[in-house]
Amino acid sequence: MAQELQLVVVTPETTVLNETVTSLRFPLYDGMIGVLPGRTPLVGRLGYGELTFRTDKEERRFYIDGGFAQIKGATVSLLTDRAIPAEKISVADAENQLNQARAVVAKTDAEAEQKDRDQVRARRMISMSRS
Repeated sequence: MAQELQLVVVTPETTVLNETVTSLRFPLYDGMIGVLPGRTPLVGRLGYGELTFRTDKEERRFYIDGGFAQIKGATVSLLTDRAIPAEKISVADAENQLNQARAVVAKTDAEAEQKDRDQVRARRMISMSRS
């Protein structure tokens, strides 16, 4: 039997996933990370984008929206604002979010950073929904 990991994805509202997986890949703030059983411990800041994981039977994809990751032993915990199954992402909604973000007139550095983050989120959702 292959080694396995326990993937736990939690949003402020609920535990979205609590599954046994064989491998996973997700975005950190500064790039993607892949995780296999036996990985050394890690705490990191999540980015925006695609969480992909494999079970014995299938591969699944979710959009995750920032937060924090912890790898400790065979448990990978992702605390995120949103976790949306790829098949439930609406291209039209994501494009609408992108257009709304583009329309924002940023007057401060903080508003400009928020506008950039909102555009990145929307673009990554669009990319996931089309693949």
